[in-house]
Amino acid sequence: MRIFAGVEAALLGQSGHLFAWAPVFLGIGVGAYFALPFEPGFAVLAACAASGVICTGVAVALRGAFSPLVWAVALVCLGLCLAAFRAHLVQAPVLDWRYYGAVQGRIVGIDRSATDALRLTLADVQLENTTPDRTPGKVRVALHGEQGFITPAPGMVVMMTAHLSPPSGPVEPGGFDFQRHAWFMGIGAVGYTRTPVLTVRPRAGGDRVFAFRMSLSEAIQSRMVPDVAGVAAAITTGDRSGLDQTTTEALRASNLAHLLAISGLHMGLLAGVVFAAVRLVLTLVPPVALRLSAKKVAAVVALVAAAAYLLLSGGSVATQRAFVMAAVALCAILLDRRALSLRAVAMAALIILVLRPEALLGPGFQMSFAATTGLVAVFSLIRDKGWTLGPRRLRSTAALVVSSAVAGLATAPYAAAHFNVVAHYGLPANLLAMPIMGLIVAPAAVAAACLAPLGLEGVGLWAMEQGLRAILTVAGYVAALDGAQGHLPSPPKLFLPVFTLGMLWVILWQGRMRWLGFGGVLLAIVLWAKTDRPVILIADSGGIVGVMTPGGRALSKARGQGFVALNWLENDGDGGTQAAAAARWHDDLAIPILHLTGKSAVAAQQTCASDLILVTNQPLGRELPCDVYDPDRLRETGAIALHPLPGGTWQKKTAREVSGRRMWNSADLRWRQ
Repeated sequence: MRIFAGVEAALLGQSGHLFAWAPVFLGIGVGAYFALPFEPGFAVLAACAASGVICTGVAVALRGAFSPLVWAVALVCLGLCLAAFRAHLVQAPVLDWRYYGAVQGRIVGIDRSATDALRLTLADVQLENTTPDRTPGKVRVALHGEQGFITPAPGMVVMMTAHLSPPSGPVEPGGFDFQRHAWFMGIGAVGYTRTPVLTVRPRAGGDRVFAFRMSLSEAIQSRMVPDVAGVAAAITTGDRSGLDQTTTEALRASNLAHLLAISGLHMGLLAGVVFAAVRLVLTLVPPVALRLSAKKVAAVVALVAAAAYLLLSGGSVATQRAFVMAAVALCAILLDRRALSLRAVAMAALIILVLRPEALLGPGFQMSFAATTGLVAVFSLIRDKGWTLGPRRLRSTAALVVSSAVAGLATAPYAAAHFNVVAHYGLPANLLAMPIMGLIVAPAAVAAACLAPLGLEGVGLWAMEQGLRAILTVAGYVAALDGAQGHLPSPPKLFLPVFTLGMLWVILWQGRMRWLGFGGVLLAIVLWAKTDRPVILIADSGGIVGVMTPGGRALSKARGQGFVALNWLENDGDGGTQAAAAARWHDDLAIPILHLTGKSAVAAQQTCASDLILVTNQPLGRELPCDVYDPDRLRETGAIALHPLPGGTWQKKTAREVSGRRMWNSADLRWRQ
């Protein structure tokens, strides 16, 4: 009984602070769905939904100290069902074979690939000799070779001869699952073309917003030098097709790459500039200021401006998340509530999870809410304790320093876990760049938009260019410093959930028991420190093999399979190139492994020792005494990781085992309900 009494007293002590836990438990349910090794059927989902509804009813009727525990169970059940509903809602045909032939479609997206190739996303796709029920709704094609015949434009219907394949699975067991990512984006095939893209129709109608965005991007880029122009277009319209690799890498190395994503920073700066400007103008007009609440009118105008920015920037998931957070803060002003509070952050997280539960898995969602939660928690503590940030004249500068430090520390674990990179000089780079972004670039962009109807937008664009040039100078200088970047191996899957729950416990729980959350943080760090990378990695195509050596991972090929190779090296915490890793490969590796590519090499291999691991990118077609991994076997397993066991045997882990059989990777599970 003492235990129940203790729990009851602890829960009563959280009165008034429990709402912030709602997105946490809803997120646990969403995460549970994606962590399942199988696709839950209708019976399982119905039982889960019924449990959620029953628990909701019990929690409403109970109205006691223990009702939050029942609410927690209800939210977990509803989160799982919500994620499953979303996964079924977005399902569309996925190509389940390799295709080569004519491809026709309407351009609905233009960006660049990791290799800096222009890339088109096509809708209303038509494939040669393929029925509509087997044709993907969207395909994404990278353009290689000479492409000087047309300039791709929004809504244009184009035709090409392309190689297409299904979205690829993880490059290693437990790695990033592009198949799942593509499923929720509606992309059913990816590929490339080396032939010129031809125009079928200049414009197929619709896509007016996209066309306006791209025309605005073109207008901005035509008035600035190329490196600055690409950044300007990215932060105003979301168009990254003008960004070059050098600029992108400099921004990443200096921890300023977040400036490229239209997220909370840009939306907050825009809304803040508009809010402050409107409020200032209204207060300068006494008759208006005496009759209207300048603060609330400014909040309405800022909300409209934020909505326009959402539409203008293309409405990506990150921008939608940023708009929701800005809208919650502005609506709080209209309702005479605190604009920045943990309740407001929780409301924004709930809205995002309900609309797009898959966003929970993305680094954008995690880093955005980590930074926002950390900032709100720290500044709420400063406000509640009555602390000051130094003399009045220096408070703005001190607040900027504190904000940059808190946001950097809050997002660093997530950036390291997702991208395997630590920017050692990220804090000073942000301290130099952020004032320029907030005081010059954002106001100049707003001024350019306001002056555009008068034909004077050039004034704002000029100021914007000068600010961005200064930011890129900072990025280039910091990126060139010795040791600007550090590299870390990928953490285990449990790291982020355990770390996040530990930090949330520290921030959200009231009372001395909050410090128990640091136990979860410490456990997460220990889990990461004890992670062992696989000794052998085999690509799902059989096209490349990686073997861990004392000097780092040795790769079997210096060229080809570049995406897989670089991901393996990044996950190892190795910042080297594929060519450098291939130089470590030699015939006398301590591990008996042979990688064969090409039909002639495979045909010449007539026998092998029983302890040999043989990997080929061509079907073997015959039995051999060694352990063979050819495309026929890898098609069933996906990428493979091998860990050594005592006695010279190997522990095998496959990507399919880790990912499970889900709708996005198993054709027989689609359209079954």
